[in-house]
Amino acid sequence: MKTDIKTRADIFLLVSTFYEKVRVNDTLGPFFNETIKDWDAHLQHLTTFWETSLFMTRKLDHKYQGDPLEAHVKVDKTYHNSITEMHFGIWLNLWYETLGDLFEGDVTENAKRRARKMGTFLYLKIFEARSQDSNAKN
Repeated sequence: MKTDIKTRADIFLLVSTFYEKVRVNDTLGPFFNETIKDWDAHLQHLTTFWETSLFMTRKLDHKYQGDPLEAHVKVDKTYHNSITEMHFGIWLNLWYETLGDLFEGDVTENAKRRARKMGTFLYLKIFEARSQDSNAKN
């Protein structure tokens, strides 16, 4: 029987299992594998991100410090503005699949909602950054 996400260890299992899938995905893998140089550190960083997002009312040993928007805009620029809604759709489907494989419950459902909102926000902000770049060039 599956349980809900309760601890940092649960989130690390989720994040590491999810990125195993991402890294072998034909569409997403190249972006991640060529961009991320230290996977151990990156998985810890992402675990902290999701722990902060999902357990924001708890006193946590680690609080996320970073700017995911800036990181994603930079990757999009590096790859010549080639990130599309398809990439976010694949990412979200793999996230949902991984959550469903490992967990069930209220926090799990919240992880789905937060990922969907975050994906939409990042997608919109990437395209906004593209238009700002093109306006700056003109």
